[in-house]
Amino acid sequence: MSTAADAAQRAGGQEAGELVVVTGMTGAGRSTAAKELEDLGYFVVDNLPPALLPEVIRLVDEDPTGGRSQPVAVVIDVRSGAFFDELREQLGRGLLDRRTTLLFLDATDEVLVRRQEAARRPHPLQGSDRLLDGLIRERETLGDLRAMADLVIDTSSLNVHQLTARVAAMFGTPDTTRLKVSVVSFGFKYGIPVDADFIADMRFLPNPHWVPELRDGNGRDNAAVADYVYAAPGAQEFLEGYVPVLAGVAEGYLREGKRFMRVAIGCTGGKHRSVAMSEEIARRLRARGLEARALHRDLGRE
Repeated sequence: MSTAADAAQRAGGQEAGELVVVTGMTGAGRSTAAKELEDLGYFVVDNLPPALLPEVIRLVDEDPTGGRSQPVAVVIDVRSGAFFDELREQLGRGLLDRRTTLLFLDATDEVLVRRQEAARRPHPLQGSDRLLDGLIRERETLGDLRAMADLVIDTSSLNVHQLTARVAAMFGTPDTTRLKVSVVSFGFKYGIPVDADFIADMRFLPNPHWVPELRDGNGRDNAAVADYVYAAPGAQEFLEGYVPVLAGVAEGYLREGKRFMRVAIGCTGGKHRSVAMSEEIARRLRARGLEARALHRDLGRE
């Protein structure tokens, strides 16, 4: 997101570490993400007023133990209130002197209410109203930031370990300039991933579920299932048409400074067709030089 970082790197001779701004809904996992970033070597500051963000960057840059190469993560939540306008300006105009990623954590209202009630903590914007009223106000306050986000992670169906793995996959390598593509299989009966950039429906392919000898297998670990899916009428034509489209979009994302792309591939249960096709799409994208990995949201739920 930041373009000033590029000029500063050329001028100073030392590559600036990445800045990750973590924000999102209360109960969506900001603390978990921050802890994982800290484990990955980031200097983490929690609940930082946006007005102090440039000063934190300056102090880290001047620290002789880390300097500009030290990656930084800051957690900013709805308690910052009116300061969000300043944060939007800093991010929108590239005023922060580092390559910046805005990470937004979200979840459904139902999940957020359940998590807050389990934690027995009121919502910061709840006041004397219902917990759900506080969530509605928070969504309104954070709406612009969510729209600006480089990466949105929907944690509705993720446990702590799964969220930690997602953060590690996104930020755990030193090469932060490459586009990272996640190809996620899912089952439509469990809901569409709300954080996907692209969604493709594999229900036009015959379902291995109705083949008795294939029913218990899955599209990742059972070669017979995968071969059945790939040999189905229309499967190869889809792959040959869809993968070049994704590769072209990936090039555009990089030109626009985006470094994350999430592609969702769905079938009925998220076990056979979507899993096999996600694996093959990720493989073909890697063959084109992209950093792509297949993830399987609903595999094992049946």
